Amino acid sequence: MASVTYNSSTLIPPRMLVMKVGSSDEIECSVHTLPKPLLREFGHVFSDQYLNFPPAGSASNTGSATLDMLAIPTNQRAREDLVAIGDHIEKEKDRLLNVFIEYARELCMKIRTKGYWADFIDPCSGLPMLTLNCNKVYSEVDGMECLLNYKAYNAGFCKILTHPRWGSAVYPATIFAYAPASIVSELVNKYPSMK
Repeated sequence: MASVTYNSSTLIPPRMLVMKVGSSDEIECSVHTLPKPLLREFGHVFSDQYLNFPPAGSASNTGSATLDMLAIPTNQRAREDLVAIGDHIEKEKDRLLNVFIEYARELCMKIRTKGYWADFIDPCSGLPMLTLNCNKVYSEVDGMECLLNYKAYNAGFCKILTHPRWGSAVYPATIFAYAPASIVSELVNKYPSMK
């Protein structure tokens, strides 16, 4: 297993979790404050849309809590090397996408229910799923390199992420939040860990 050194933005290091006890759909998840390179990228992707949450007239729990720009990168181990091509690879990508979307929607709704902004990136398009009128693409590979120090290589016009344990059999996807780090960390830690 390759050794990975995480940066100072790491609040919760990567750990394997599942949405429900008994599920076999594991997700590697961690929580980070946004370092400067990703703050710029975040600004390009979301503009200042996160400041418009919660909508006017709705209740907010922000009070005096310090709000942090947070990234919650996730990685799933694919059953196939995702660099390959074929119908079976596309089916595996669809399965991984569905697992991520279920997790991301649930976590974002938990954060939003507490009165804070959260959104996730569609891994297929690179665009935000919940914030409207955003058309700048977020690079999952660049984000994983910055947040987790995972390596990537170029294959033609495509950057390929390599996970330290799974190689290129990895499906990266990211959730973002503008909320107190303690609340987001608590919500993430409530998901069951895989040992």
